[in-house]
Amino acid sequence: METRAPNAAGDAHGGHGFGTLPVFLAGISTILGAIMFLRFGYAVGNVGLIGALGVIVLGHLVTVPTALALAEIATNRKVEGGGEYYIISRSFGRTIGSVIGISLYLSQAISVAFYMIAFAEAFRPLGAGVAFDVRLISIPATVGLIILMLTKGAAMGVRALYVVVVVLAASLILFFLGKPVEGFSPTTLPLATTVTDPDAFFIVFAICFPAFTGMTAGVGLSGDLANPRVSIPRGTMAATLVGMVIYIFIVVKMASSAPPELLDSDPLVMSRIALWGPIIPIGLACATLSSAIGSVLVAPRTLQALGTDASFPIRPMNRWVASGLGEVNEPRNATLVTGTLALVIVALGSVDFVARLISMFFMVTYGSLCAISFLEHFAARPSYRPSFRSRWYLSLFGAALCVFMMFQMDPLFAFIALLTMSGLYLLLSRTSGERGDLAAMFEGVMTQLTRYLQIRLQPRRNRMARDEWRPSIIMLSDETFERRAPLLFLRWLSHRHGFGTYIHYIKGHLDPESLHQGERARMKLVKMAEQEGSAVYVDSMVSPSMISALAQSLQLPGVSGLSNNTVMFELSEHDEVEKRGAIAERVLFAGNTRKTLLVLRHGDNHFGARRRIHVWLTWNDRSNANSMILLSYLLLDHPDWRRAEISVFAALPREEVDEMRQGFKDLMREGRLPVSEKNIRFLSVDDVDSYRRLVARLSADADLVVLGFDLKALRERREEMFTSHPALNDVLFVHAPEQIRIE
Repeated sequence: METRAPNAAGDAHGGHGFGTLPVFLAGISTILGAIMFLRFGYAVGNVGLIGALGVIVLGHLVTVPTALALAEIATNRKVEGGGEYYIISRSFGRTIGSVIGISLYLSQAISVAFYMIAFAEAFRPLGAGVAFDVRLISIPATVGLIILMLTKGAAMGVRALYVVVVVLAASLILFFLGKPVEGFSPTTLPLATTVTDPDAFFIVFAICFPAFTGMTAGVGLSGDLANPRVSIPRGTMAATLVGMVIYIFIVVKMASSAPPELLDSDPLVMSRIALWGPIIPIGLACATLSSAIGSVLVAPRTLQALGTDASFPIRPMNRWVASGLGEVNEPRNATLVTGTLALVIVALGSVDFVARLISMFFMVTYGSLCAISFLEHFAARPSYRPSFRSRWYLSLFGAALCVFMMFQMDPLFAFIALLTMSGLYLLLSRTSGERGDLAAMFEGVMTQLTRYLQIRLQPRRNRMARDEWRPSIIMLSDETFERRAPLLFLRWLSHRHGFGTYIHYIKGHLDPESLHQGERARMKLVKMAEQEGSAVYVDSMVSPSMISALAQSLQLPGVSGLSNNTVMFELSEHDEVEKRGAIAERVLFAGNTRKTLLVLRHGDNHFGARRRIHVWLTWNDRSNANSMILLSYLLLDHPDWRRAEISVFAALPREEVDEMRQGFKDLMREGRLPVSEKNIRFLSVDDVDSYRRLVARLSADADLVVLGFDLKALRERREEMFTSHPALNDVLFVHAPEQIRIE
């Protein structure tokens, strides 16, 4: 027979073409399994009827959101072989999907062992009065089951489910028709009666939780279903709801039929209540065997799908477990691996230990499924169009509850499980080199969140611009890749409190070639921003002239949700006169928008040691002063300037010095000026020439000098405005259309 990869669901030439009923039968026969027969009496005896109902409700608070999420995700994609793993990996991405898939596979493989241990418990009445080791039954039975699967395959397993469900139904009917045990006749329904020294609620929950996990058993048959998008939601939800109702009736029947001590001590107490006692061990044997069959059908197919996706670092291992046999692609090699693992766990022989282990693995898987559904709701990706929809808050609740319950059941196991999965993710991400769809999903969530926040911010823009001013800077340049200083300076201002948008200008008319050129430039800028950890938003623009591009840029919305309130220009001290004149024209053009204007003059100093910032205030800077000081302090937020010190020089006519000094003291006392008195110097100057000599003498060695300017003087002096003070190194010229408030 030929070996080939798994077929897509619904492929007429692959799989068994099952309908919805096998999904329901696999789910319900796993739900109504070993825990129901062996541990629900223990649950009622230790936490009472109210507590047992709480276990059922809490368990379904996890499983119902998961079932809804699973049904939703399954109706969005063509579900192929691998069941839950396929759904997770194609939604979360194959790397993180592989990590969760490995956890899922382990839970399914361990479940085989768990059900075979429980199957052996059905034979305990036959060994009454003698030492009975369940492994005498469980180990040979496990070997026989594996041989059955290897020789008969899935078709045999599904046919067995029909027989099991009939026996299971008969055992439940005879149980509900039974009477209370002899000598027990309560006058009222005991709601909270327990044994003398009961186990804690969450210990009971951890032991009983695997009873509710069978609802996803049928999903593992996805590769063998004719129409998984229809069969999985219907079969899964039906099994979940029917199982929940039956469990509620079971605990009520137990509480009203036997005392807590008997419920706690006798694992097969249901046989004492049933109309015909032997049906309970028979039902237990059939139920556990069917659950084991369901798990041994699903687990190898999960492992096969993991191998098909090359999830394991060892390539030969991937090929070996991925290989299938015959036209229906039976996972024979994966079945051998599953059988070996199951036999190892069976040798442990403890139902309670294995049950708690399974609970942890299932919690991880269910939490992941709910998280996928929640993230997909908010990402709103066009590719996510399920025909069945859950509710985002149910999925979020299910995911959060899974994490909470993991740490409530066993904090150490929960921590180890999460640590192990994190380690696996790091290992697989390095070996596979893929990130899958997880990044795209989170990008979609962030996009939706950003859109929502910007819409919410829009009505507040005017008030925020007035009362909570922070720079939202836009810059346009055609020398992006020749000059590092401007983009670096914009990155500093945008590090924490400010927002920056940098646009690379390409001269020309928009056509396919220029558009492609712009995209290449944008991607190069994005890569640069990632490498430098820049918070600046970068883009490119094609336009016939710099003025037309500037006009478009000045009207662009800011990335912060606020309009851009600041425009930044740059020039080099080595630029020719013609270029300096062009900068002056652009600054005057931008001045029509009443935005704050910044002009960075840079040279060969490259901001020196980034230790000294000098701010010079003059009689013309009444509207500029607060902006100049605030921008200087924003630089200190960046690590590159963390050791810098700001010095403020107030150069004023002699008669205005005292008035300015008192004004500064008032601002500092009120906490509205973020500068200490020792860093302010008040200087008397009587004319422009003496002022320029003073600046050259005191600030020639400063790493950055901040000067103010006004548009009237710029119109008169043009490019000379930005070439004054030639003795200074890097200079930032600031013009504010109105005085901002510093709170």
